Amino acid sequence: MSTHSLYIMSSIQAVRFGAIIIGDEILSGKRQDAHLSKLISLLSERGLSLSWAEYLGDERPQIVATLKRTMASNDAVFCFGGIGATPDDQTRQAAAEASGLPISRHPGAVAEIEARFGESAYPKRVLMADFPLHANLIPNPVNRVPGFSLAQHYFMPGFPEMAWPMTEWILDTHYRHLFHQHTLHESSILVFDAGESQLLDLMGEITSRYPAIKLSSLPRLDQRRTIELGVRGSKADTGQAMQHIQAALDSMGYPWQTAGVA
Repeated sequence: MSTHSLYIMSSIQAVRFGAIIIGDEILSGKRQDAHLSKLISLLSERGLSLSWAEYLGDERPQIVATLKRTMASNDAVFCFGGIGATPDDQTRQAAAEASGLPISRHPGAVAEIEARFGESAYPKRVLMADFPLHANLIPNPVNRVPGFSLAQHYFMPGFPEMAWPMTEWILDTHYRHLFHQHTLHESSILVFDAGESQLLDLMGEITSRYPAIKLSSLPRLDQRRTIELGVRGSKADTGQAMQHIQAALDSMGYPWQTAGVA
């Protein structure tokens, strides 16, 4: 498989985890996204992995269409950005539209915002308590303005200092039963003097014979044609698949060396 896509192969787990990162400032380059790498790290620490990620601008129709599609799945989705009260923040309204629910002022969110800001919660800050009807709160340990969850989608601010502890709370509260259920192993080698096209048949043979593993292919743009070929899965499967790959490469006459084992 090529790694040119934003889609990241997941490990074998009971729930697929996805990410939606929202904000024109990310797409314009005014800010650099840090959510994707942090989410991957937080999941990995718990023996979980990310299956996919998408970036969206602050355009309600696009957000609505994306959420309708992802809400139709059983995926758990972490959504970062766009839940503030300024006109460019469209995520709360888009989540309501995608789920066919009205926007409703959440009493618990109002209480949190009032506790943090007192009378200055009105008339504007309290707008951040307007969520899709039936949404549940995600506590915000930084300024008490909560996020919300709906249909296994978790909506958080774009600010990393708020979103990341909120993400940890979500994982530790709702998905602890999935932690470290599967011990995954990764093994990779560097293959020299070969292009991906010359290894496609071998890759297809490996994925067919070992359907439980994930195979990756990462070409390197160096003077000597080099491909990092890797497998990920159970210890037994990755070991057998890598032995198969190495024997095939030897028979094909392509030199290789070990790149890493985890």
